[in-house]
Amino acid sequence: MGSCLSSDSRSPHPGSPASAIKKRKNSKKRSGSRNSSFDFHKEELLHRVPGRMFLNGSSEVASLFSQQGKKGTNQDAMIVWENFGSREDTVFCGVFDGHGPFGHMVAKRVRDALPLKLSTHWEVNIKSEDVLREISLNTGSSLYPEDAVLISAEESRLSIDVEETEKHLEVFQTLKESFLKAYKVMDRELRSYTNIDCFCSGTTSVTLVKQGENLVIGNVGDSRAVLGTRGEDDSLTAVQLTVDLKPDLPAEFERIRKCKGRVFSLQDEPDVARVWMPNSNSPGLAMARAFGDFCLKDFGVISVPEISYRRLSEKDEFIVLATDGIWDVLSNDEVVNIVDSASSRSSAARSLVEEAVRAWKITYPTSKVDDCAVVCLFLDSNSNNFSTASSTEDNDKTFVSMEMSEVSNNKGGALSPPALNRSCTVREGEEVSTVSNEEASEQDELLPKTEKEWSALDGVAVGGSKYKKK
Repeated sequence: MGSCLSSDSRSPHPGSPASAIKKRKNSKKRSGSRNSSFDFHKEELLHRVPGRMFLNGSSEVASLFSQQGKKGTNQDAMIVWENFGSREDTVFCGVFDGHGPFGHMVAKRVRDALPLKLSTHWEVNIKSEDVLREISLNTGSSLYPEDAVLISAEESRLSIDVEETEKHLEVFQTLKESFLKAYKVMDRELRSYTNIDCFCSGTTSVTLVKQGENLVIGNVGDSRAVLGTRGEDDSLTAVQLTVDLKPDLPAEFERIRKCKGRVFSLQDEPDVARVWMPNSNSPGLAMARAFGDFCLKDFGVISVPEISYRRLSEKDEFIVLATDGIWDVLSNDEVVNIVDSASSRSSAARSLVEEAVRAWKITYPTSKVDDCAVVCLFLDSNSNNFSTASSTEDNDKTFVSMEMSEVSNNKGGALSPPALNRSCTVREGEEVSTVSNEEASEQDELLPKTEKEWSALDGVAVGGSKYKKK
């Protein structure tokens, strides 16, 4: 389901967060013209990078498809970047589900900027480790030849196994640190943007880096990653790789409560827990972590990702990353079976979205279909049955036209909220104050305290549950 809803209309109430957005935008215009590090020209160059896909299409290793729902502008975004970080064995994938008046812009900005930040921090961490390793080698002692002869074959194999394990752990630790840094810098940068107001807008993010057989996933929000793998009887099994970070998860709830935020559900949607400000019945965010949403960052909502690692095996066939428009109506098992039975791998993502749209119309006939975005990453691409297709020129033209429209709307400062009813439940209440300049509870203070204490992955199992739609 969407993460925020407008209770009456898309026109903001006088005391609502949306009205606060207008004030903040006007004040930003007066304060100066400092813009984000991404202008349209830079984005256009980025979109021409070989191996980087962000539109509907496919390659030899992945299939992508996104479709606008019935709630306004498509606020979902996606990306597959092969040869990521100039590494032939590495691919980056991600899906992003925007919410709030400017959620579609936040999702696209994170899609474009986050991979670059991750690659940069990854490179820095690797170089730092190389320096430390060099120092260790120069100061350590080596075996004498006669000592080496005494090592048995059994000990040699054990040594190799330990070395391999340490190498995997090293990859995970390096990428984990890179994910944490990149996510923190990304969220901090969003706060400084003058052309996108992220006060009551934000996005989820589930991203992965696959390097050889190593898989590292970073997750913020309620988009999800699921693995399709073969069991002992060769049957296809769905393995959920991430947890939907909802406000009612015990660890998430406790953190929000300690930060004076409130978590409760509305009477007309009892299954959907939302985050509310301490003294105002707004904005009603249906997730505990997100990029942006700075109106709630002092009240327990964070952008610190859950990081997980998996060593892939030959039984693992594909990974599906998708926004909640898929998971709200299809179970994990249904998703992997749909992808597995697609007529071709190049059409797998599209087939999944089409099935989800059909399920929406059957399950929630009176509700508006949500936006959907899917990335299918195939792990055994050497034996693929692809009918390879790439994004068409028409898609490129459509994207450029869409981006130009966003830029021109922002210049005029009169962009109307395209989907306020999609991501925030705004009820009449006290006026929402803007975030203070001092920002007493900055996220980098939360990071060392919450990285372990607030791990939602510990002992939590989340199925393909369905939520009531409004």
